[in-house]
Amino acid sequence: MQVIKLRDEYIKLGQALKAAGLVESGVEAKIVITDGEVTVNGQVETQRGKKLHGGDIVEFDGEQIKIED
Repeated sequence: MQVIKLRDEYIKLGQALKAAGLVESGVEAKIVITDGEVTVNGQVETQRGKKLHGGDIVEFDGEQIKIED
């Protein structure tokens, strides 16, 4: 599980996938999110701009990302 430390109040879902290296670009992030391939806290999330806060868990392609304050 990768951990992303927040620098601000939140990070957007597309940015988190890119920061974790799970996608190579914002365009790729948009595609996998809108295709329903990403979950946030166990629920499918289709909004690229979804705000993630400390404690959120993102899953994509068998990988997990934990968001920490």
